[in-house]
Amino acid sequence: MRARDMALAVLVSVIWGFSYVTYRFGLESFSAAQLSAARFLLACVAIAFVPRPKVSWAVMLVIGLVMFAGQFLLLMLAYTLDMPAGLGSVTQQTQAVFTIAFAAIFMREFPTLRQGIGMAVAMAGLVLIGFTIGGDLKPAALALALAAATSWAIGNIVVKSVRHAPAFALMAWCSPIAVVPLLAYSWAFDPQPSFLQALAHASWLSLAVVAYLAIASTLVGYAMWGHLLQRHPASVVAPFALLSPATGILASALILGEQFSPLRVAGMALIMLGLAIIVMPVPSLVARMKARSAAMRDR
Repeated sequence: MRARDMALAVLVSVIWGFSYVTYRFGLESFSAAQLSAARFLLACVAIAFVPRPKVSWAVMLVIGLVMFAGQFLLLMLAYTLDMPAGLGSVTQQTQAVFTIAFAAIFMREFPTLRQGIGMAVAMAGLVLIGFTIGGDLKPAALALALAAATSWAIGNIVVKSVRHAPAFALMAWCSPIAVVPLLAYSWAFDPQPSFLQALAHASWLSLAVVAYLAIASTLVGYAMWGHLLQRHPASVVAPFALLSPATGILASALILGEQFSPLRVAGMALIMLGLAIIVMPVPSLVARMKARSAAMRDR
């Protein structure tokens, strides 16, 4: 993976990591389904500016229903059950493990030994971070969060299978597909106020969260993520999302006043180390350096 693509992967992870804190403020004015619907309703405005990608409606339905509607409804429901913001960012990164497993099963993309070691180191970091969360986690909240991560992983594999489709256009055209089931869920299960009433009386902060989630997290973030998945093996791209917990925890500390211990710092350090093992081609880099030194001596 080139340095530019690495930078894009890191940027996406930072955008997504920050979003885990913003969910709290969005849910002050909206229900779980309403916040998710508002996000994709705004994101689908982009279809006015990009043509529909040349992929089947079946593929777009899976992305819209599973990766978008399913993932974020499940995650928002977990937040309504008091999922801590820091732990929310941690649990979602199990998608990296699910993505690599699904890629190996369905696409015959097996991780190398180095990538496997890197994943193990990074996951050890996630475990350390998870140990720093208090005992206030409900089993239902954890189950919902893990189901959301599984939905994300399924979407990753589908996006990867359509390498020819422009990622931004794909994300834009899948957004309206997600709106329909989310609004249907809200109509069936949400208490008052209705979606339109909630939208009309939402605070400026909640509306800003909707804009951030729609533009930065969905259109920009998922477009860049899809672009990377189409260009590189899933086992290389997916682990970059492990940076999100570090961003989420830091944002929680700065915005929500969350304190983190040396154990949590150690966890973030292990995540960075694991990513370095996965993405840095150390043997080939050393070989190039030796070749360059030999060439300089020959001059």
